Amino acid sequence: MKRVNLYRFLIFPALVALLLPFGLTSCKLSYSFTGANIPAEAKTFSVKYFQNNATLVQPTLSQKLTDQLKDRMLSQTNLIMLNSGGDMAFEGEITDYTLQPLAIQENEIAQLTQITVRIRIKFYNKINSERNYESQFSRFQQFSSSLNLSAIEDALLDQIVDELVDDIFNKSFVNW
Repeated sequence: MKRVNLYRFLIFPALVALLLPFGLTSCKLSYSFTGANIPAEAKTFSVKYFQNNATLVQPTLSQKLTDQLKDRMLSQTNLIMLNSGGDMAFEGEITDYTLQPLAIQENEIAQLTQITVRIRIKFYNKINSERNYESQFSRFQQFSSSLNLSAIEDALLDQIVDELVDDIFNKSFVNW
């Protein structure tokens, strides 16, 4: 009885730990702890600068979005960044940036204001062109109209950009 328990709790897990890496090397996809599934043949990525084509232009938004997507790719994949022509390539534009009053009160003053950012993305997967896509994403944040926009705009945009980058990354690599 004791030998069965020894096998069950010591030897079997040791064998699994020893053989598991050999079993994973034959997979065609590379998996990460983020849930991303990236073809093992993919070695590089590129992110083209996001042009701001919105009617109302927020001056730092293009750079924030471009840099945040690059940072996400560097931190959550093993891909090497290229200036252009990566195995996984992103390009896009900011199509809209709006401030909209919400929750109008009796005195016709808005209680809330909403910042909305809309973007258009093109993703190219040189390894598997069936995964290429062109898509639009939109995210927003609301804040009290009594607050000074210039004092909170950067923090709100950081949240919006983070959510947009999540959307782009997930659509590109998590297959949702």
